Amino acid sequence: MGSLSSRVLRQPRRALAQQAQGARAGGSAWRPDTGDDAAGHGFCYCPGSHKRKRSSGAFCYCHPDSETDEDEEEGDEQQRLLNTPRSRKKLKSTSKYIYQTLFLNGENSDIKICALGEEWSLHKIYLCQSGYFSSMFSGSWKESSMNIIELEIPDQNIDLEALQVAFGSLYRDDVLIKPSRVVAILAAACLLQLDGLIQQCGETMKETINVKTVCGYYTSAGTYGLDSVKKKCLEWLLNNLMTHQNVELFKELSINVMKQLIGSSNLFVMQVEMDIYTALKKWMFLQLVPSWNGSLKQLLTETDVWFSKQRKDFEGMAFLETEQGKPFVSVFGHLRLQYIISDLASARIIEQDAIVPSEWLSSVYKQQWFAMLRAEQDSEVGPQEINKEELEGNSMRCGRKLAKDGEYCWRWTGFNFGFDLLVTYTNRYIIFKRNTLNQPCSGSVSLQPRRSIAFRLRLASFDSSGKLICSRTTGYQILTLEKDQEQVVMNLDSRLLIFPLYICCNFLYISPEKKN
Repeated sequence: MGSLSSRVLRQPRRALAQQAQGARAGGSAWRPDTGDDAAGHGFCYCPGSHKRKRSSGAFCYCHPDSETDEDEEEGDEQQRLLNTPRSRKKLKSTSKYIYQTLFLNGENSDIKICALGEEWSLHKIYLCQSGYFSSMFSGSWKESSMNIIELEIPDQNIDLEALQVAFGSLYRDDVLIKPSRVVAILAAACLLQLDGLIQQCGETMKETINVKTVCGYYTSAGTYGLDSVKKKCLEWLLNNLMTHQNVELFKELSINVMKQLIGSSNLFVMQVEMDIYTALKKWMFLQLVPSWNGSLKQLLTETDVWFSKQRKDFEGMAFLETEQGKPFVSVFGHLRLQYIISDLASARIIEQDAIVPSEWLSSVYKQQWFAMLRAEQDSEVGPQEINKEELEGNSMRCGRKLAKDGEYCWRWTGFNFGFDLLVTYTNRYIIFKRNTLNQPCSGSVSLQPRRSIAFRLRLASFDSSGKLICSRTTGYQILTLEKDQEQVVMNLDSRLLIFPLYICCNFLYISPEKKN
C-alpha cells in the first residue's frame, strides 16, 4: 500500500524573515532564495505597484511617485515570473531548507521540548501553530517563560516516530503518512492540537479502509472525534460484513459494533436472514475461542461442533441464557426472527442449535401466525403507504451475488404471506413478478386481484479492498401487482455493470397490524 501525502500548514512568513535576520546577525550565509537578488543584492519594493529595484541595502521602500516606464516594464516582467512554475519550485526548496536547517539541525532554536526520553530543539514561533503550545505560550502558564519543557504523553498510541512527524509538520508543507502509522500520528496531532495534520490523518484513513484496518480505524475515530471516518468505517462494514466474510474480521468486531451492523436496514445481506444468524453464530464462536485458526470454509463446521459440546452442560438452557452467552444477547436481539422461522429448514436449525431462548421464538411464532391469518382471512393486500420506520426496523433483508453478466431468475426462500415474488435480471433490467398461476409456486399463493409490497432495491460493485465502486438504489417504494403481472423496477446504465454485481433488497409483504 502506497504512502499518501497532502499539504498541511504553511510556514509563517514572519518566521522566515526572523530567521533571515537571525542568520545575518550571527554571520551565517542564510539569505532568501530570490533569483539574482540572492547573489548578495537587496531589493526595493514599491507599495501598491508590485515593482522591485536594486538597492545596496537589504530592504527599502520607494515612493510610488518615482515610477517610470522602465519600472512598469520591469514590473510586468516580474509579475509574469511570479506566475511561472519556477516560483513554485523555489517555494518548495525553501520549505525543504527550513525543514532541514531549522527542524532537523535545530539552528537558532529558542526552546527545547523533551518527551519519551527524546529532545527536540525547536522554535516558539513555529510551535505556536499548535493550539497546545499557542495556549501555553500566550497565557500565564509558567511554561511561557521556560526554555526547556517536559512534555507529558498520556496517550499510549503516541510514540517517538509519531512525535517526530507531528513536530516536523510545523516546518514543512508536505507530510507523508503511512496507513500503518496513521493512528499514532493522529494521536500525536490531537495531543498537540494540529488541525491540519488531524485532517490529513482523517483523509488517509478514509482512503485506506480495508479488512485489516477498518476495526482499528473505527475505534481510533471514536477516540479522537473523527466522526466522518467513523461513519465511513461503518458504511464499509455494512457493505462487506456479509458480502466478503472474513475470519480475522469476525475476531476483531466488538459486540457494540456488531450490534449496530445487525440492527441496520442498510446491512448488505447475501441470501436471507438465516445467513445473518449463521454469520452471528460464527462470530460469537470466534469471540469465545479467539485462538481458533482455520479457514472460512472450516469455520461453520467447527462452530457447530463447539456449540454441540456446550449444550450438554446447559441443562436445557439456551446458550444466550448462560453466563458465556449473556454478553451477546443484545446482538442476537436485532435478528429478524420472523424471516428465519418462515422457512422450515431454517426453523429446524435454529431450534436444534438452542442458542436463541425458546421464549423469543414462541413470541415470533405467535406473531407470524396472526399475520398469516390476517393475510388469508382479513383481506390483507399489503402496505399502502411508505412507513420508513417500519421498513427500516422490520423489513425482510435478502440479497444475491451475480458473478457475471447473463440471465438470472430466482426467488428467496420462505413463506411470504401468499406473495410469490420472482426476480429476474436480463438485458440490464431487473424485473419483479407476482407469480400465481403461470409457473410452479414455492407455497400457497394469494389469488386476490391485487397485492402490494413495500420494497427497496440496491445494487453495488466493490473493488478488491471492499471499497464501493458504484451503487444504485430505488429508494423505498410501493409496488402494486395484479396476478402474474411483472414490472421493471430498475433499468441499469451499462456503466454500472461491473461484475460481480451485488443485489440487496428490503421487503415488507404485509402492512403493520393496527394497535387498538
